[in-house]
Amino acid sequence: MSDRETRCNAGGQFMDRGRMNQNGVVQPLLTDLYQITMAYAYWKSGKTDDHSVFDLFFRSNPFHGEFTIFAGLDECLRFLESFHYSESDIEYLRRTLPEGTENEFFDYLGDLTAKDVTLHAIDEGTVAFPRVPIIKVEGPLIIAQLLETTLLTLVNYASLMATNAARYRMVAGKHVNLLEFGLRRAQGPDGGLSASKYSYTGEC
Repeated sequence: MSDRETRCNAGGQFMDRGRMNQNGVVQPLLTDLYQITMAYAYWKSGKTDDHSVFDLFFRSNPFHGEFTIFAGLDECLRFLESFHYSESDIEYLRRTLPEGTENEFFDYLGDLTAKDVTLHAIDEGTVAFPRVPIIKVEGPLIIAQLLETTLLTLVNYASLMATNAARYRMVAGKHVNLLEFGLRRAQGPDGGLSASKYSYTGEC
């Protein structure tokens, strides 16, 4: 694995999301409630600073193909740089987590950044294969856990689309112009959130 690394800027300061030109949907609450409850369990058991290493990989190639094009790394790096729970995020979590959750846990989340996380990855646009790590996340257990769902959603869809485009290019050859009409077939303008919303409509 080639070393493409990033750390949050010195001192753990996070950058304004708007200035980073990232989709406003991509923020710490773009995750599963499961991840927050796992974080609470780590906090309760004093394991927040345990060193951890998480590998991100996939189990099979899309479209029954023989390769995958890795994509989404840039969005992952931006997410790590800006990771921080806003005051409104914390208030939402206070209303969502079970009654009796200690106030100190919310104070802890309010100060949390990804400054101690190191991310290693293969280069974006690289051919990748099943069960071989494409991203490795190292850092304190609690923050690595909280990054999981968001990193998956940023990589999975991006890699699917990049792989699909590469397959079209291989068939069309180098001298044919290819145009995309992704908006017509995507899962709504915000992908995963649309899937969650309409799954709820269907009584999940």
